[in-house]
Amino acid sequence: MTIEALIARYGLFAIFAGAAIEGETVVATGGLIAHRGLMSMPLVILAAASGSFLADQGFFQIGRRYRDHPRLRRWTARPAFQRAIGLIERHPTGFVFAFRFLWGLRTVSPIALGTSAIAWHRFAMLNAIAALLWAGLVATAGYALAATLAGLGARLEHLPHYLIAIAGLGIVFAAFGLWLRHRLRRRAPL
Repeated sequence: MTIEALIARYGLFAIFAGAAIEGETVVATGGLIAHRGLMSMPLVILAAASGSFLADQGFFQIGRRYRDHPRLRRWTARPAFQRAIGLIERHPTGFVFAFRFLWGLRTVSPIALGTSAIAWHRFAMLNAIAALLWAGLVATAGYALAATLAGLGARLEHLPHYLIAIAGLGIVFAAFGLWLRHRLRRRAPL
């Protein structure tokens, strides 16, 4: 099946769903596809932000609802988790904006935020802004990559071309996330 057929069939829903589950690669791919004119860039960003926002709200509510559950209590009793909660309590706004870029912590972070003292309405407001910012940055990175490759004479027409571009974006985002996570650990060890 060609990439165009996949997009025609699943399009914005695929971006919405992919953004909900650690989806930098899916969102960046949406930017690549928007560059080809197959989808609208504002709709790609909106679908990605919506998927990210709703998933993070759900995980936050799980943390809030089950913070006294024995399983979650065992997890939150760990020293590393307590240090993370301390960081969240000291810098809640910064943490809400940063956790999307911390590779491997995307699902755990909103649960941790749910167990913290941050009010749900404050988290919802910050989460909405952060989701839009994240979706815009990641989709724009995909769009910019496609524009750069097109400027170099590459033609993103076939699935292997997309896969190579997507793999490159995945490596860049993983490297950035690991770098950011390393910098945060040096500041306040988790």
